[in-house]
Amino acid sequence: MSRRLGRIFLRAIVTLLMVATLNFILFRVIPGDPASLLLGGARTSVTAEQMEAQRQNWGLNRPLFPDQMVDYLTATLHGDLGYSFKFRGRQVSDLILERLPATVALVGLAQLLAILCGVVLGIYAGWRRGGAVDHIATGASLALYSTPSFWLGMILVVIFSTALGWFPGYGAHSPGAVSGSLDGLLDYMRHLALPVTAVTLGLIGQYVVVARAAMSDVVTEDYMVTARAKGLSNGQMLIRHAFRNAMLPVVTLITLNLGYVVAGAITVEAVFAWPGIGGLTVEALNARDYPVLQGIFLLLGASIVVANLVADLAYGLLDPRVRQ
Repeated sequence: MSRRLGRIFLRAIVTLLMVATLNFILFRVIPGDPASLLLGGARTSVTAEQMEAQRQNWGLNRPLFPDQMVDYLTATLHGDLGYSFKFRGRQVSDLILERLPATVALVGLAQLLAILCGVVLGIYAGWRRGGAVDHIATGASLALYSTPSFWLGMILVVIFSTALGWFPGYGAHSPGAVSGSLDGLLDYMRHLALPVTAVTLGLIGQYVVVARAAMSDVVTEDYMVTARAKGLSNGQMLIRHAFRNAMLPVVTLITLNLGYVVAGAITVEAVFAWPGIGGLTVEALNARDYPVLQGIFLLLGASIVVANLVADLAYGLLDPRVRQ
Protein backbone atom coordinates (compact mmCIF):
# COMPACT_ATOMS: atom_id res chain seq x y z
CA MET A 1 0.00 0.00 0.00
CA SER A 2 2.75 2.46 0.97
CA ARG A 3 4.69 1.59 -2.22
CA ARG A 4 1.57 2.25 -4.28
CA LEU A 5 1.05 5.64 -2.60
CA GLY A 6 4.73 6.48 -3.16
CA ARG A 7 4.43 5.67 -6.87
CA ILE A 8 1.26 7.76 -7.16
CA PHE A 9 2.82 10.85 -5.53
CA LEU A 10 6.11 10.49 -7.45
CA ARG A 11 4.19 10.25 -10.73
CA ALA A 12 2.24 13.39 -9.83
CA ILE A 13 5.44 15.35 -9.08
CA VAL A 14 7.13 14.26 -12.32
CA THR A 15 3.99 15.14 -14.30
CA LEU A 16 3.90 18.61 -12.74
CA LEU A 17 7.54 19.23 -13.69
CA MET A 18 6.80 18.14 -17.28
CA VAL A 19 3.76 20.40 -17.38
CA ALA A 20 5.84 23.37 -16.17
CA THR A 21 8.51 22.70 -18.84
CA LEU A 22 6.00 22.33 -21.68
CA ASN A 23 4.21 25.38 -20.34
CA PHE A 24 7.31 27.49 -20.97
CA ILE A 25 7.91 26.14 -24.49
CA LEU A 26 4.29 26.22 -25.66
CA PHE A 27 3.75 29.96 -25.37
CA ARG A 28 7.08 30.84 -26.99
CA VAL A 29 5.98 29.29 -30.30
CA ILE A 30 2.86 31.49 -30.53
CA PRO A 31 3.33 34.01 -33.37
CA GLY A 32 3.72 37.64 -32.31
CA ASP A 33 6.23 39.75 -30.42
CA PRO A 34 5.08 40.70 -26.90
CA ALA A 35 7.48 43.67 -26.86
CA SER A 36 5.80 45.07 -29.99
CA LEU A 37 2.32 44.56 -28.51
CA LEU A 38 3.38 46.27 -25.30
CA LEU A 39 4.41 49.33 -27.31
CA GLY A 40 1.15 49.51 -29.22
CA GLY A 41 1.39 46.86 -31.92
CA ALA A 42 2.16 48.08 -35.43
CA ARG A 43 2.75 51.71 -34.58
CA THR A 44 5.38 53.19 -36.86
CA SER A 45 6.56 55.68 -34.22
CA VAL A 46 8.22 52.95 -32.16
CA THR A 47 11.97 53.02 -32.64
CA ALA A 48 14.36 50.10 -32.55
CA GLU A 49 15.87 51.50 -29.35
CA GLN A 50 12.46 51.53 -27.66
CA MET A 51 11.82 47.93 -28.74
CA GLU A 52 15.19 46.83 -27.40
CA ALA A 53 14.62 48.68 -24.11
CA GLN A 54 11.24 46.96 -23.75
CA ARG A 55 12.74 43.52 -24.39
CA GLN A 56 15.55 44.22 -21.94
CA ASN A 57 13.09 45.47 -19.32
CA TRP A 58 11.10 42.22 -19.44
CA GLY A 59 14.09 39.94 -19.97
CA LEU A 60 12.96 39.01 -23.49
CA ASN A 61 16.40 39.78 -24.98
CA ARG A 62 18.02 36.88 -23.12
CA PRO A 63 18.37 33.42 -24.72
CA LEU A 64 15.29 31.23 -24.30
CA PHE A 65 17.43 28.18 -23.46
CA PRO A 66 18.74 27.95 -20.86
CA ASP A 67 18.51 31.47 -19.39
CA GLN A 68 14.79 32.30 -19.59
CA MET A 69 13.74 28.70 -19.04
CA VAL A 70 15.90 28.23 -15.93
CA ASP A 71 14.66 31.54 -14.50
CA TYR A 72 11.06 30.52 -15.13
CA LEU A 73 11.38 27.06 -13.56
CA THR A 74 13.31 28.38 -10.56
CA ALA A 75 10.78 31.14 -9.89
CA THR A 76 7.84 28.73 -10.35
CA LEU A 77 9.30 26.27 -7.85
CA HIS A 78 9.47 29.18 -5.37
CA GLY A 79 5.82 30.08 -6.03
CA ASP A 80 6.63 33.21 -8.06
CA LEU A 81 4.56 33.31 -11.28
CA GLY A 82 6.06 36.64 -12.40
CA TYR A 83 4.48 39.90 -13.55
CA SER A 84 1.92 40.47 -16.27
CA PHE A 85 2.91 42.19 -19.51
CA LYS A 86 -0.62 43.51 -20.15
CA PHE A 87 -1.52 44.47 -16.57
CA ARG A 88 1.81 46.12 -15.90
CA GLY A 89 3.10 46.04 -12.39
CA ARG A 90 0.61 43.40 -11.24
CA GLN A 91 1.67 39.95 -10.12
CA VAL A 92 0.21 37.01 -12.06
CA SER A 93 -0.80 35.24 -8.85
CA ASP A 94 -2.84 38.30 -7.81
CA LEU A 95 -4.62 38.42 -11.17
CA ILE A 96 -5.49 34.71 -11.01
CA LEU A 97 -6.68 34.90 -7.40
CA GLU A 98 -8.80 37.92 -8.31
CA ARG A 99 -10.63 36.05 -11.11
CA LEU A 100 -10.69 32.58 -9.52
CA PRO A 101 -13.78 33.03 -7.24
CA ALA A 102 -16.02 33.88 -10.21
CA THR A 103 -14.87 30.78 -12.08
CA VAL A 104 -15.21 28.49 -9.07
CA ALA A 105 -18.73 29.82 -8.47
CA LEU A 106 -19.71 29.18 -12.10
CA VAL A 107 -18.06 25.83 -12.79
CA GLY A 108 -18.30 24.52 -9.22
CA LEU A 109 -22.06 25.07 -9.05
CA ALA A 110 -22.50 23.57 -12.53
CA GLN A 111 -20.45 20.50 -11.56
CA LEU A 112 -22.48 19.98 -8.40
CA LEU A 113 -25.82 20.19 -10.23
CA ALA A 114 -24.59 17.96 -13.07
CA ILE A 115 -23.29 15.29 -10.67
CA LEU A 116 -26.53 15.20 -8.67
CA CYS A 117 -28.80 15.06 -11.72
CA GLY A 118 -26.60 13.13 -14.16
CA VAL A 119 -25.42 10.32 -11.87
CA VAL A 120 -28.88 9.64 -10.42
CA LEU A 121 -30.50 9.65 -13.86
CA GLY A 122 -27.74 7.50 -15.40
CA ILE A 123 -27.87 4.92 -12.59
CA TYR A 124 -31.66 4.70 -12.86
CA ALA A 125 -31.56 4.40 -16.67
CA GLY A 126 -28.97 1.61 -16.46
CA TRP A 127 -30.93 -0.19 -13.74
CA ARG A 128 -34.13 0.01 -15.83
CA ARG A 129 -32.57 -0.77 -19.20
CA GLY A 130 -34.95 -0.71 -22.14
CA GLY A 131 -37.59 1.35 -20.34
CA ALA A 132 -39.05 4.68 -21.39
CA VAL A 133 -36.80 6.63 -18.99
CA ASP A 134 -33.74 4.84 -20.37
CA HIS A 135 -34.60 5.70 -23.99
CA ILE A 136 -35.41 9.35 -23.23
CA ALA A 137 -32.43 9.88 -20.92
CA THR A 138 -29.95 8.19 -23.28
CA GLY A 139 -31.16 10.12 -26.35
CA ALA A 140 -31.18 13.48 -24.60
CA SER A 141 -27.79 12.84 -22.97
CA LEU A 142 -26.12 11.90 -26.24
CA ALA A 143 -27.50 15.08 -27.82
CA LEU A 144 -26.23 17.23 -24.92
CA TYR A 145 -22.90 15.36 -24.80
CA SER A 146 -22.23 16.14 -28.46
CA THR A 147 -23.28 19.79 -28.27
CA PRO A 148 -20.59 22.40 -27.45
CA SER A 149 -21.33 24.30 -24.24
CA PHE A 150 -20.67 27.68 -25.85
CA TRP A 151 -23.34 26.93 -28.48
CA LEU A 152 -25.81 26.00 -25.73
CA GLY A 153 -24.86 29.28 -24.06
CA MET A 154 -25.63 31.31 -27.18
CA ILE A 155 -29.02 29.57 -27.56
CA LEU A 156 -29.84 30.37 -23.91
CA VAL A 157 -28.89 34.02 -24.42
CA VAL A 158 -31.10 34.34 -27.50
CA ILE A 159 -34.12 32.72 -25.82
CA PHE A 160 -33.98 33.73 -22.15
CA SER A 161 -32.13 37.04 -22.34
CA THR A 162 -32.82 38.62 -25.72
CA ALA A 163 -36.32 37.26 -26.51
CA LEU A 164 -37.87 36.80 -23.05
CA GLY A 165 -35.69 39.15 -21.00
CA TRP A 166 -35.79 36.88 -17.95
CA PHE A 167 -32.05 36.83 -17.23
CA PRO A 168 -29.07 39.10 -18.00
CA GLY A 169 -26.96 37.86 -20.89
CA TYR A 170 -23.52 39.13 -19.88
CA GLY A 171 -21.35 40.17 -16.95
CA ALA A 172 -21.66 39.37 -13.25
CA HIS A 173 -23.36 42.51 -11.92
CA SER A 174 -25.89 45.06 -13.12
CA PRO A 175 -24.90 48.75 -13.09
CA GLY A 176 -25.54 50.17 -9.62
CA ALA A 177 -25.75 46.78 -7.89
CA VAL A 178 -24.37 46.95 -4.34
CA SER A 179 -22.00 44.12 -3.46
CA GLY A 180 -22.58 42.50 -0.05
CA SER A 181 -26.31 43.31 0.08
CA LEU A 182 -29.20 40.87 -0.48
CA ASP A 183 -30.17 42.69 -3.68
CA GLY A 184 -26.58 42.45 -4.86
CA LEU A 185 -26.53 38.71 -4.17
CA LEU A 186 -29.81 38.16 -6.03
CA ASP A 187 -28.50 40.21 -8.94
CA TYR A 188 -25.33 38.07 -9.00
CA MET A 189 -27.39 34.85 -9.00
CA ARG A 190 -29.52 36.13 -11.90
CA HIS A 191 -26.34 36.78 -13.90
CA LEU A 192 -25.04 33.35 -12.93
CA ALA A 193 -28.16 31.43 -14.01
CA LEU A 194 -27.60 31.18 -17.77
CA PRO A 195 -23.84 30.35 -17.78
CA VAL A 196 -24.37 27.73 -15.05
CA THR A 197 -27.20 26.20 -17.08
CA ALA A 198 -25.02 26.04 -20.21
CA VAL A 199 -22.15 24.27 -18.41
CA THR A 200 -24.50 21.99 -16.44
CA LEU A 201 -26.36 20.74 -19.53
CA GLY A 202 -23.09 19.76 -21.19
CA LEU A 203 -21.85 17.94 -18.10
CA ILE A 204 -25.13 16.12 -17.41
CA GLY A 205 -24.80 14.36 -20.77
CA GLN A 206 -21.38 12.99 -19.77
CA TYR A 207 -22.51 11.75 -16.36
CA VAL A 208 -25.68 10.07 -17.67
CA VAL A 209 -23.83 8.26 -20.47
CA VAL A 210 -21.02 6.97 -18.21
CA ALA A 211 -23.26 6.07 -15.23
CA ARG A 212 -25.80 4.33 -17.45
CA ALA A 213 -23.11 2.26 -19.21
CA ALA A 214 -21.48 1.29 -15.89
CA MET A 215 -24.78 0.20 -14.34
CA SER A 216 -25.76 -1.71 -17.50
CA ASP A 217 -22.56 -3.77 -17.21
CA VAL A 218 -23.00 -4.40 -13.50
CA VAL A 219 -26.58 -5.74 -13.73
CA THR A 220 -25.42 -8.53 -16.07
CA GLU A 221 -22.66 -9.78 -13.72
CA ASP A 222 -22.93 -13.25 -12.17
CA TYR A 223 -22.95 -11.94 -8.60
CA MET A 224 -26.11 -9.97 -9.41
CA VAL A 225 -27.80 -13.19 -10.61
CA THR A 226 -26.65 -14.90 -7.42
CA ALA A 227 -27.98 -12.06 -5.29
CA ARG A 228 -31.36 -12.30 -7.01
CA ALA A 229 -31.39 -16.09 -6.52
CA LYS A 230 -30.76 -15.53 -2.79
CA GLY A 231 -34.00 -13.59 -2.65
CA LEU A 232 -32.66 -10.05 -2.22
CA SER A 233 -35.04 -7.26 -3.17
CA ASN A 234 -34.27 -4.82 -5.97
CA GLY A 235 -33.40 -2.11 -3.45
CA GLN A 236 -31.00 -4.40 -1.56
CA MET A 237 -29.32 -5.53 -4.78
CA LEU A 238 -28.96 -1.94 -5.97
CA ILE A 239 -27.52 -0.61 -2.72
CA ARG A 240 -25.39 -3.58 -1.60
CA HIS A 241 -23.97 -4.83 -4.89
CA ALA A 242 -24.70 -2.70 -7.94
CA PHE A 243 -24.23 0.92 -6.91
CA ARG A 244 -20.72 0.64 -5.46
CA ASN A 245 -19.30 -1.25 -8.47
CA ALA A 246 -21.05 1.01 -10.96
CA MET A 247 -19.49 4.08 -9.31
CA LEU A 248 -15.88 3.21 -10.26
CA PRO A 249 -15.90 4.84 -13.74
CA VAL A 250 -18.23 7.57 -12.48
CA VAL A 251 -15.74 8.53 -9.74
CA THR A 252 -13.02 8.82 -12.37
CA LEU A 253 -15.16 11.16 -14.46
CA ILE A 254 -16.17 13.24 -11.42
CA THR A 255 -12.60 13.74 -10.23
CA LEU A 256 -11.33 14.60 -13.72
CA ASN A 257 -14.14 17.10 -14.22
CA LEU A 258 -13.50 18.61 -10.79
CA GLY A 259 -9.98 19.30 -12.01
CA TYR A 260 -11.51 21.73 -14.49
CA VAL A 261 -13.32 23.71 -11.79
CA VAL A 262 -10.35 26.03 -11.20
CA ALA A 263 -9.53 26.18 -14.90
CA GLY A 264 -13.01 27.28 -15.79
CA ALA A 265 -15.07 26.99 -18.89
CA ILE A 266 -13.21 29.37 -21.19
CA THR A 267 -15.67 29.40 -24.09
CA VAL A 268 -18.76 29.76 -21.89
CA GLU A 269 -17.14 32.60 -19.93
CA ALA A 270 -16.34 34.30 -23.24
CA VAL A 271 -19.98 34.01 -24.42
CA PHE A 272 -21.35 35.55 -21.20
CA ALA A 273 -18.43 37.98 -20.60
CA TRP A 274 -18.08 36.30 -17.20
CA PRO A 275 -15.16 37.86 -15.25
CA GLY A 276 -13.37 34.59 -14.48
CA ILE A 277 -10.25 32.71 -15.49
CA GLY A 278 -11.64 32.13 -19.00
CA GLY A 279 -11.96 35.86 -19.70
CA LEU A 280 -8.46 36.44 -18.33
CA THR A 281 -7.13 33.72 -20.66
CA VAL A 282 -8.63 35.38 -23.72
CA GLU A 283 -7.21 38.80 -22.72
CA ALA A 284 -3.77 37.28 -22.12
CA LEU A 285 -3.80 35.43 -25.46
CA ASN A 286 -4.62 38.61 -27.36
CA ALA A 287 -1.73 40.44 -25.65
CA ARG A 288 0.77 37.52 -25.85
CA ASP A 289 1.01 37.87 -22.08
CA TYR A 290 3.34 34.89 -21.46
CA PRO A 291 3.49 35.10 -17.65
CA VAL A 292 -0.32 35.16 -17.26
CA LEU A 293 -0.82 32.33 -19.78
CA GLN A 294 1.86 30.27 -18.08
CA GLY A 295 0.26 30.86 -14.69
CA ILE A 296 -3.22 29.89 -15.91
CA PHE A 297 -2.09 26.74 -17.73
CA LEU A 298 0.11 25.73 -14.80
CA LEU A 299 -2.99 26.04 -12.62
CA LEU A 300 -4.93 23.93 -15.14
CA GLY A 301 -2.21 21.28 -15.26
CA ALA A 302 -1.87 21.18 -11.47
CA SER A 303 -5.63 20.85 -10.98
CA ILE A 304 -5.78 17.93 -13.45
CA VAL A 305 -2.81 16.21 -11.78
CA VAL A 306 -4.43 16.62 -8.35
CA ALA A 307 -7.72 15.31 -9.75
CA ASN A 308 -5.95 12.21 -11.09
CA LEU A 309 -4.26 11.77 -7.72
CA VAL A 310 -7.63 11.88 -5.97
CA ALA A 311 -9.06 9.41 -8.52
CA ASP A 312 -6.20 6.95 -7.88
CA LEU A 313 -6.72 7.18 -4.12
CA ALA A 314 -10.51 6.82 -4.46
CA TYR A 315 -10.09 3.75 -6.68
CA GLY A 316 -8.02 2.13 -3.96
CA LEU A 317 -10.78 2.73 -1.43
CA LEU A 318 -13.61 1.48 -3.70
CA ASP A 319 -11.92 -1.55 -5.26
CA PRO A 320 -9.77 -3.89 -3.08
CA ARG A 321 -8.17 -5.37 -6.24
CA VAL A 322 -6.49 -2.01 -6.92
CA ARG A 323 -4.87 -1.99 -3.47
CA GLN A 324 -3.38 -5.43 -4.15
